[in-house]
Amino acid sequence: MNLDAVLLDLGNVLVRWRWRAALEDVLTADEATRFAAQADFDALNARLDGGLPWDRAIDELTARDPWLGQTLARYRARFPLSLEGPVPGMTELVGELRSLGMRLVGLTNWSAEMWRFARPAAPVVGTLDGVVVSGVEGVVKPDARIFRVATARYRLDPVRTLFVDDSPRNVAAAAGLGFVAVTFTDAPALRRALLAHGVPVAAP
Repeated sequence: MNLDAVLLDLGNVLVRWRWRAALEDVLTADEATRFAAQADFDALNARLDGGLPWDRAIDELTARDPWLGQTLARYRARFPLSLEGPVPGMTELVGELRSLGMRLVGLTNWSAEMWRFARPAAPVVGTLDGVVVSGVEGVVKPDARIFRVATARYRLDPVRTLFVDDSPRNVAAAAGLGFVAVTFTDAPALRRALLAHGVPVAAP
């Protein structure tokens, strides 16, 4: 077995996250789509993950359109509802990797203000050796700097570390830095990838 560590994304790898779930009983589907488009939600979420304070983000949207600001404030208040529990099969797989002596580290794009909700939603997060949180560090994947933070802090050797993320862009960035990198789709596929790299987990 050439690998001795796994560097795991959290959102939709260990913890199911769907932002619209937090607003389903206060917005119609059309309203949620309009909010996402007018607020440029993907870009806004990346800024929040990078350390933008929520109060400032709400103020920025309110200045453009009070409804946008109010909707973001509702999302903040209801954020735990966007976390829909552990990703199926991953709690068990993390346990197997732990029993094999693998080091397990998280590397997540996540708001510092909302980070406290991750472990209650998926307790497996608390079993990792540590987690590098973008909102705390002030830099998000795929920026190479956050990978270097994880590498230095947890003494990871990229060529002996499997990076797992559901974003192909982040996977490509990790591969460019020398990590063994795979795009996450589900736990069975990750088991197959681990087996292909010589990690003796149970077959799916």
